[in-house]
Amino acid sequence: MISRQPAGRCALHTSPRHPLTRRQFLGRAALATLAPLVVSPATLGRAGAVAPNSRIAFGGIGMGNRALHILPNFLAQPDLRFVAVTDAREDRRQASKKAVDAHYRNQDCRVYTDFRELLAQPDIDAVLIATGNRWHATASMFAARAGKDVYCEKPISLTIREGRELVDIARRCGAIYQAGTQRRSTESYQFARDMVRQGRIGRVHTVEMQVWTGGTVPHQKATPVPPGWDYDQWLGPVQWRPFVPGRVNAWTCFWDTGEGMHTDMGTHYTDLMQWALETDHTGPIEFETSDLVWPDPAQWMSETAISGTFQCRYANGVRGVLYQRKGFTDRYLRYIGEEGWIQVDDETDLVTAEPKSILGLKETGGLSWANASAHIRNLLDCIRSRRPTLCHPEVAHRAQSIVESMTISARLNRKLRWDPVKERFDCEEANRMLYREPRAPWRIA
Repeated sequence: MISRQPAGRCALHTSPRHPLTRRQFLGRAALATLAPLVVSPATLGRAGAVAPNSRIAFGGIGMGNRALHILPNFLAQPDLRFVAVTDAREDRRQASKKAVDAHYRNQDCRVYTDFRELLAQPDIDAVLIATGNRWHATASMFAARAGKDVYCEKPISLTIREGRELVDIARRCGAIYQAGTQRRSTESYQFARDMVRQGRIGRVHTVEMQVWTGGTVPHQKATPVPPGWDYDQWLGPVQWRPFVPGRVNAWTCFWDTGEGMHTDMGTHYTDLMQWALETDHTGPIEFETSDLVWPDPAQWMSETAISGTFQCRYANGVRGVLYQRKGFTDRYLRYIGEEGWIQVDDETDLVTAEPKSILGLKETGGLSWANASAHIRNLLDCIRSRRPTLCHPEVAHRAQSIVESMTISARLNRKLRWDPVKERFDCEEANRMLYREPRAPWRIA
């Protein structure tokens, strides 16, 4: 556990004057009375070693497939220690504990059935949140209010208003937050951004983005909840429904739990669009959709679009076009300017461009987006410095607001005007879709 006293921590947990905890007081008093001692370099954190007390203690909330995929990137950090896990499913709690214990060669990883128990632990500094999308904003806000720093997988929210609430609560509580849109920490996308900002393709007029076709789920009947599942905890803030395997296993295909592939994956690319265009503080002013293909309700229980074209326009005329089509390996991001274009193939990390001479400026090598180590390193450095991360809440919220606005445009089948300052549409029906009331007791006051 590291000792840090960031400014502006949540008023529910510390007073405005940030009094020392009993542990901090006793520790400082002891240090003041110590005579000079001879200690090993490892104890001091020298010679490549990290002093145990200076390690950032992490807990994991939602330890399914994505968490286990990214967990090695966390465990590889020498100044980080994973100490606890929690999940609504017993099998995932035990699998993640096994992975952590195997790395440290002990049995020390603690397991909690309710994430609030984990957040109550005073020795935990920060959390990885890798739950399903329905939980991201709520769990992040609970963590910030508990005095924890946060790494949360994308998308950061499922409604625009809860995204804004997350921004406000993280700021008020002084939480350091990193959204899991790790492509900002990837050399290929950094190079593309630099070429755009340097004017190598001329004035950008269009940004093309592509995600894969959405899935469909056939109608199914409710079944008993499997052993080892806390289904009420799994549902969390969304309205209660009977346990239906297809709805649970393919939650990205339903409005209340996932909002579809263009929302789930598209936020990566809208984030990169905002980054290259230097519009992190604002967003587009117009949204519309076309070519939408929806599941046939007579055949499918899924709700979100199978395919379609989602568009936005900035005040300066720049257009963003997000295609939901083709296969998983066909995703890409392309910046198109008046004098050329540059594209990153997301599957292979390959950069192509016109004019081709641009590619001569790119250094070879570098990690792809699949390795999140650099993104995690940015978070750890910011936890220590108390400076904003590369994908801090305002940045992530603005990118997420774009895909959520596209979703609202698609569901209403109409063009929408958007005020990025007031965060309101020109349509009251659309404004009513800015928020969904969470199920008790998950409302954040």
